[in-house]
Amino acid sequence: MEYKTIIEPFRIHTVEAIDLPDLKQREAALKRSGYNLFGLRADEVIIDLLTDSGTGAMSAEQWAGMMRGDETYAGSRSFFRFEETVTSITGFDHVIPTHQGRAAEKILFSVAVESGDVVPNNTHFDTTRANVEYQGAEARDMVIPGGTDPATILPFKGNMDVEKLRATIQEVGVDRVPLVMITVTNNSGGGQPVSMANIRDVRSVCDEYGIPLFLDACRFAENAWFIKTREDGYADTTPREIAREMFSLVDGTTMSAKKDGLSNIGGFLAMNNARWAQEARNLLILTEGFPTYGGLAGYDLEAIAIGLNEVLDENYLRYRIRSTEYLATTINAGGMPIMLPAGGHAVYLDAAALLPHIPSYEYPAQSLAIELYRAGGVRGVEIGTVMFGRVDPHGGPDDPATMELVRLAIPRRTYTQSHIDYVAEVVIDVATRSEDLRGYRIIEQASWLRHFTARLEPL
Repeated sequence: MEYKTIIEPFRIHTVEAIDLPDLKQREAALKRSGYNLFGLRADEVIIDLLTDSGTGAMSAEQWAGMMRGDETYAGSRSFFRFEETVTSITGFDHVIPTHQGRAAEKILFSVAVESGDVVPNNTHFDTTRANVEYQGAEARDMVIPGGTDPATILPFKGNMDVEKLRATIQEVGVDRVPLVMITVTNNSGGGQPVSMANIRDVRSVCDEYGIPLFLDACRFAENAWFIKTREDGYADTTPREIAREMFSLVDGTTMSAKKDGLSNIGGFLAMNNARWAQEARNLLILTEGFPTYGGLAGYDLEAIAIGLNEVLDENYLRYRIRSTEYLATTINAGGMPIMLPAGGHAVYLDAAALLPHIPSYEYPAQSLAIELYRAGGVRGVEIGTVMFGRVDPHGGPDDPATMELVRLAIPRRTYTQSHIDYVAEVVIDVATRSEDLRGYRIIEQASWLRHFTARLEPL
């Protein structure tokens, strides 16, 4: 018999105290931070779902492995253990460590992308888009129809629109498309998975035009689990085998090991193109460090090597995906509209559906995120017009983002079911009084990635 209760497939070995700021303290924190949840201090947050990046708990094996970290500047033993693990999972010829995923993106696009180019993706995440645009290129999103409708239920809602990809290549010309990317799972699109069939179809188009294909593989293991459980022909295949097949269909990958590397820091760039790899290593030395440490300590390389193996454990992945689904199902039944079906690493609240009285230029998703913190000390992140809207150069309202979402990203192996039940209570409470929420306006913002540092005020 299969029981309903989700149990964490681990025991708690070390605990960290959670601060419990009251409503008055939370209100003061909001005002001090300019109503930007990135500006909150850790001790002002009760349940922190801002990101799943580097915020998870490491295992006893990882901590033990860190003790053997080799801090040799060049030729570290820890690098070669890390390289062997990455190669065994991905199969790529060249493995280049970086301090985190955005560094891998910066190096890749510096090598491969020029001003005027177009980089297609199912959906670029914030740092990916910014690094493409920093090169003077255009980041184009082309997720399948229905991928931007939170209410549409599809098994692989993160798939790339293959016909749109082909039309884009024909429109702009092959010479202006230096590479194609697929993000797995599709973070900005609700943590939705991409099917193996879709990766294979995109590969065919890239082969047709001679264009390299890369994965943004931050959550490759979670994507592998969705393929195993949702795609025909993979039920009896292990997550490791599925991951290897995914990587075999592409020419390279960027990876933030702070997600499915189960580590607090780190990432890598891996590929088969020897010329690009050599140029990337030259940039790595300039910006990150020598190619056998790439901005990481030896003990970080050890933690990542162990984490990349642990993340492919079926018991872990079953718990991970089911516990996210548990939160999604609970709050949706309680009246909170969400991105359906549940994603892998996060639950995405549909602020546009909940707050139709707040227009996009008054940032409904930011309003919802703020209220979740005010009500119960739960910190999420806005993925809407604050993050992805386009500023009108003439001072008018921002061009809106495609969706107005609040992401509740669940750190790996960190919170128990009672924590998630508390989050559900807070979310449902806010949903029941949604008509009381009001919009915000930005009073200070940066030119790039404004959502990290912008200051707002309530309307």
